[in-house]
Amino acid sequence: MTGATADAAPTSSTARGRKRILIGVGGGIAAYKVCSLIRHFTEAGHDVRVIPTRAALEFVGAATFEALSGNPVSTEVFERVDEVEHVRLGQHADLVIIAPATADLMARAVAGRADDLLTASLLVTTCPVLYVPAMHTEMWRHAATQANVATLRERGNVVMTPASGRLTGTDSGPGRLPEPQEIALIGELLLDRAEALPYDLAGLRVLISAGGTREALDPVRFLGNHSSGKQGFALARAAAQRGASVTVVAGSTKGAGEPPAVRIVPISTARELADEMTTRAADADVVIMAAAVADFRPVTMNESKIKKGEAGPAPIELTTNPDILRGLVQARDAGDIAGDTVIVGFAAETGDETGGVLDHGRAKLKRKGCDLLVVNAVGDGKAFGTEDNTGWLLAATGEETALPPGSKTLMASRILDAVRSLVPDGSGA
Repeated sequence: MTGATADAAPTSSTARGRKRILIGVGGGIAAYKVCSLIRHFTEAGHDVRVIPTRAALEFVGAATFEALSGNPVSTEVFERVDEVEHVRLGQHADLVIIAPATADLMARAVAGRADDLLTASLLVTTCPVLYVPAMHTEMWRHAATQANVATLRERGNVVMTPASGRLTGTDSGPGRLPEPQEIALIGELLLDRAEALPYDLAGLRVLISAGGTREALDPVRFLGNHSSGKQGFALARAAAQRGASVTVVAGSTKGAGEPPAVRIVPISTARELADEMTTRAADADVVIMAAAVADFRPVTMNESKIKKGEAGPAPIELTTNPDILRGLVQARDAGDIAGDTVIVGFAAETGDETGGVLDHGRAKLKRKGCDLLVVNAVGDGKAFGTEDNTGWLLAATGEETALPPGSKTLMASRILDAVRSLVPDGSGA
């Protein structure tokens, strides 16, 4: 949609309805975590079928998978032959999730093997397929595994980057299964997009700010805002799954859930955020200012707690915080940041007597000079702290695109679609 003129937020529904989801379980110690993933999708109202490998049943019994999914569990192509399950299940699926995707299971999938019900189903599947690897670090880094991952991605599959952390025994490193909620977020994104997530940001360095800033009044109190950081983390999550190297400069966040395979740099104040973003932007191909930055800060911070007193509160003198987004654009204009760096801003707006949300967004885009500006209507339970979001994407070229209501991860993927179209080929390589 271009040339948007209405100030009302987009209203088209993204309700995904009841979908058919296959969850393939590989033979790894992390198989027990998949039980939470199954419960997530069944409680969301989806029809979930679990297809474990023989090795998976050594870790979690079929009865557990059947109880959680409400459907029978099979592993072999010669079970339930009358229903031709090895063809029917894959053909009718809206999404397939393989978790844990072991090195052996991915190798068999790449080779086109069909020696059990899961691999046979993969050969007839045309819907998005999400592989969630989990294995020891050495197995993950092995050239054969990396080649198989690359092949799966080239064929249009989505392969999550594993988390880093404690593995089996005393080992620690990359190869840990991401938490079920992280897997579910990517799975839900694939359902909403109804297509695979492209692996098209490989080699790009993406810098994102997220959350709210806090400006101290005294050791106890601060000036802040309602930002949860969820939209910024959603952008980081989606960018990492598309292959980018992602750094998030994060202020105050609440319930956002730090995504795996992302570097987090904590800050508190607007000036700290400005320093980190300005320094790190010099090495970035894409900069996204999704943080909710305080416009003002106290001129002085009281060194002790401000007492209530009978006379009432003393006036608090405020001063203006730096305009970080405008500063980044100016740094690019001055050559301190590469001229082809894509800069994206966010505008949380409310309408007033001088204009509507879009009016203020258009004016902000003109003032800031960034390449893209995401405009959100806020207040009355909108945007801040919610799981869903909506708004508009304004481009410096004059294009205006409505972002229909949907999950913040879906909005992130749509924003990144636009960002990718602006990145010169070869950037970050």
